[in-house]
Amino acid sequence: MSAEQVSSLCEQLVKAVTVIMDPASTQRYRLEALKFCEEFKEKCPICVPCGLKLAEKTQTAIVRHFGLQILEHVVKFRWNNMPRLEKVYLKNNVMGLISSGTQSILEEESHIKDVLSRIVVEMIKREWPQHWPDMLKELDTLSKQGETQTELVMFILLRLAEDVVTFQTLPTQRRRDIQQTLTQNMEKIFSFLLTTLQQNVNKYRRMKADLGQEPKAQANCRVGIAALNTLAGYIDWVALSHITADNCKLLEMLCLLLNEPELQIGAAECLLIAVSRKGKLEDRKPLMVLFGDVAMHYILSAAQTADGEGLVEKHYVFLKRLCQVLCALGSQLCALLGSDSDVETPTNFGKYLDSFLAFTTHPSQFLRSSTQITWGALFRHEVLSRDPLLLAMIPKYLRASMTNLVKVGFPSKTDSPSCEYSRFDFDSDEDFNAFFNSFRAQQGEVMRMACRLDPRTGFQMAGEWLKYQLTAPVDTGPMNSKTGEGLCSIFSPSFVQWDAMTFFSESVISQMFRTLDKDEIPVNDGIDLLQLVLSFETKDPLILSCVLTNVSALFPFVTYRPEYLPQVLSKLFASVTFEVIEESKAPRTRAVKNVRRHACSSIIKMCRDYPQLVLPNFEMLYNHVKQLLSNELLLTQMEKCALMEALVLISNQFKDYERQKAFLEELMAPVASLWLSTEMQRVLSDPEAFISYVGADNKIADPVLEDPSGLNRSRISFCVYTILGVVKRARWPVATEEAKAGGFLVGYMPSGSPIYRNPCTEQVLKLLDNLLALIRTHNNLYMPEMVAKLGETFAKALDMLEVEKNAILGLPQPLLELYDSPVYKTVLERMQGFFCTLYDNCFHILGNAGPSMQQDFYTVEGLATQLLSSAFVNLNNIPDYRLRPMLRVFVKPLVLSCPPEYYETLVCPMLGPLFTYLHVRLSQKWQVINQRSMLCEDDSADDNPESQEMLEEQLVRLLTREVMDLITVCCVSKKGAEHNTSATVDGDDDEVMATEVTAPASAELTELGKCLMKQEDVCTALLITAYTSLSWKDTLSCQRTTTQLCWPLLKQVLPGNLLPDAVSWFFTSVLKGLQTHGQHDGCMAALVHLAFQIYEALRPRYAELKAVMEQIPDIQRESLEQFESKLLNPTLQKVADKRRKDHFKRLITGCIGKPLGEQFRKEVHIRNLPSLFKKVKPSLETDVLENEDGEGLTALFEP
Repeated sequence: MSAEQVSSLCEQLVKAVTVIMDPASTQRYRLEALKFCEEFKEKCPICVPCGLKLAEKTQTAIVRHFGLQILEHVVKFRWNNMPRLEKVYLKNNVMGLISSGTQSILEEESHIKDVLSRIVVEMIKREWPQHWPDMLKELDTLSKQGETQTELVMFILLRLAEDVVTFQTLPTQRRRDIQQTLTQNMEKIFSFLLTTLQQNVNKYRRMKADLGQEPKAQANCRVGIAALNTLAGYIDWVALSHITADNCKLLEMLCLLLNEPELQIGAAECLLIAVSRKGKLEDRKPLMVLFGDVAMHYILSAAQTADGEGLVEKHYVFLKRLCQVLCALGSQLCALLGSDSDVETPTNFGKYLDSFLAFTTHPSQFLRSSTQITWGALFRHEVLSRDPLLLAMIPKYLRASMTNLVKVGFPSKTDSPSCEYSRFDFDSDEDFNAFFNSFRAQQGEVMRMACRLDPRTGFQMAGEWLKYQLTAPVDTGPMNSKTGEGLCSIFSPSFVQWDAMTFFSESVISQMFRTLDKDEIPVNDGIDLLQLVLSFETKDPLILSCVLTNVSALFPFVTYRPEYLPQVLSKLFASVTFEVIEESKAPRTRAVKNVRRHACSSIIKMCRDYPQLVLPNFEMLYNHVKQLLSNELLLTQMEKCALMEALVLISNQFKDYERQKAFLEELMAPVASLWLSTEMQRVLSDPEAFISYVGADNKIADPVLEDPSGLNRSRISFCVYTILGVVKRARWPVATEEAKAGGFLVGYMPSGSPIYRNPCTEQVLKLLDNLLALIRTHNNLYMPEMVAKLGETFAKALDMLEVEKNAILGLPQPLLELYDSPVYKTVLERMQGFFCTLYDNCFHILGNAGPSMQQDFYTVEGLATQLLSSAFVNLNNIPDYRLRPMLRVFVKPLVLSCPPEYYETLVCPMLGPLFTYLHVRLSQKWQVINQRSMLCEDDSADDNPESQEMLEEQLVRLLTREVMDLITVCCVSKKGAEHNTSATVDGDDDEVMATEVTAPASAELTELGKCLMKQEDVCTALLITAYTSLSWKDTLSCQRTTTQLCWPLLKQVLPGNLLPDAVSWFFTSVLKGLQTHGQHDGCMAALVHLAFQIYEALRPRYAELKAVMEQIPDIQRESLEQFESKLLNPTLQKVADKRRKDHFKRLITGCIGKPLGEQFRKEVHIRNLPSLFKKVKPSLETDVLENEDGEGLTALFEP
């Protein structure tokens, strides 16, 4: 190899690199250059001299970087085949580059420093400590040359710790060798890092005042930052004793550096990692030094200075870190302080709380939210929660919460100091809104904990705030609501205050009732507040909604003074018919609808939670409702039914079967006469008549206002809603004695459990035929010839609502629209809403019928046939988004509440054909998706836009989950604890993670599962669906099916004679699943376990399984034979389960799918070096010494 050869090759490489990096190059030219460079790296025998030449200081940075990349490539991929002398030559030259081959610390590019340190680390990973024992000494010597070299040494030490400990990117034995040697030398390494940090900080402080020394000061500062970054990579995992050595010298230095603007973020980062350490409590005690005077002083003064500088990103980041440090300190304190420990509450605890409160009252919403978890831990702590300092903090914390609950700080606005900070933390208002909602919920939790310690203060504050809001003038702010002139929008100052106050009072009052004894409750104060709220009048829907919540929050006081109940009812009933403009013709906005719905649900809640209290006022309530129902236009159907539900709930308190039955008959009479009329019967049983009756065949000129068939639709809705309300709410008394006395008990099961009758049964069953007719008609609407009959305006009437689509795609709703827009903007949306709700509610009725009417429903003559000919007709045309709710709200509850004696007559005849159908349907859908992803053709893009494809695909996923969940619920009972489906353990070894997953040992088939598996066609459908689904591209479904369903189903058929082909197919299906999902640790672990179970159980009977194994890519035959001989030889003692499984996993590695990023990655092979720990057998030592081409174990690298 001549110097000319190297020079000419280098010239070509320089040209190629220039072409690659030049933005003006053509793509073809660039690709050719790239190919030339890659081939050079792979094949050229003189890579090392070329790389060294290109890395010389005289070249441009881009060329030098490429030269160093060549050297890195050589170390990573050719090291194992390089002669020893060439390794030494390369290593010496690289160390020479660090010593004198780079520009000075301030001039050198960071990517050059990075790649240079990477090369050294790659060599260390291959040779240290066995063949390069003096590595640390060499680094130490280099660092003495100056700042430039010291910084590079810091980079090397950090990168080494990251590769070996954090990312663990090397084989186990090498990792252990290196980590153990690092640990043995940790005292030296740590003192080296600390000394470097201290010396450079001292020099920096001395020189920064002198302008002439600016560059030197900057150089020292750079080294200081590098030392802090490197420390951060070690503090996380070294023994705590190193961190707390020498009277916590390290922590003291870090605290001092908090006041050094250039170094403070790095110092805070290190401090945070140190304070967040877990481990033995004994070892963590020295961390309490941070509660001492000196440390506290530095932490607090740093926080004050940073905050005083105004909003600068760097200072704000530092504040966030400091806030985390204080949080972590709080957590350490809570962990170390206990009734059995000798740690005392620190003397500076009060100071700590004050500074922590300062973060809770900071304008940044993000900082405020960061403190909540720690407040919760303090308020919950067995010792600290009794500390007078913390108790004195509660009123201050609650005051701060009053401010923090106010939803201000949207990044797009300027109405609060928080907005500026939010612009740093959130991308959009929606983003902020989602954050704020979870922050508020968290605050609610913590406030309740605080009020557990001091219930009266919270209640007093809530009362003051409520009184203030009731008298404050309304300020709608600059934005007017679209609901009406002078009304609040959700951003109005008045509304955000009302909203916050309501949340506060709700949290505080509910906690007070839980905490105080009955006789300690301040009843008079509560009733006074309730009276104020009841007498408050407002025409603003948003504020009225808050008022109603306050009524509900204060309602428990009425249990002490029942005479106030009529006033509460009047208030709520007045709100049920709330309008902004009386008898308004315009479509109601969501804010108005919310108020009315809110009032209805408050009434239902009251009747559900306090039925005994309301019972004496039943007649008054009933008359109220009758009056409202008499006007057909006054309420929506949903509102009417909500009020009827409330009445049914109270009627459950009659505890008298005949009386309640008579009442329900009277209540449902209008529904029965409408539903059973000949006109309605005709409409419900004929799809064409139905379309015409609800007005879906019209063409409408004004799609916003005109809606001639609205009344017809509302009549159908009213009937369906009412039937649902009654079925859902009517019940027999809970206590058997009361049920017996009231005439609800009709006998006992053979098992001895009582059989009850529901007073609504007779009424509901006579309406059932028409309900099933409506369901059949609704299903048939999806037939192509029926869809063609929809009018022009309503062509898309059966489509999903936009809201549903957005929910499935995970798109956030625009904030303002939620309240200000009309509920349905056009007649088409109204029609879509009608079809969607009607479909869901019909199935809700059928789903509730079983639990509600029990044997009376399950013994309806020919029920299975009736259901098959209504709910399950025309399924082929029913879209996924309608099939999903049907399975969830109808099939699942029907099956779960069905007594075993009806399995044969009802459930099996229904589920058999359904499961067979669902398997065919899902298989076809997944086939389309897989073909689509294989073809990825652009031609079809026009008629099926991407968003539509995404929606369809997501729906198939959701439907798949629904189906697999249904099968699992029907077939498998999970005894004992719920099995945890996420089988991953963060940060552990892949190997460990993979083998620790086991299917729940107690997953047995249910009685229903056994019954289904007895029928051959159903059994086949279940097994095929379960095992095919393993290779459908839905991780969640795969994991659940693998862990919960596959093995119990297969185990059931094992005693029989399975065909060899079937056995091979099951096993192959699992392997295909591994190919699809192998990249996800949880799935991979579960699938490997399942494959192992199948192979172990079936291989002795079926030699065909071995043939499947032999087809696995790259399988090692000898290893397979070894596994087989152990498996098939019953005389051998069984190896431990884990070892067998590990062996099996290694065998099938060839079919475990990898993530896309790793599929084409070039494998890096790092050889193990001779063991650091001498084996006991003397015979081995000679082999060890003969290693490495017969050379002795003399150090490979001489310094």
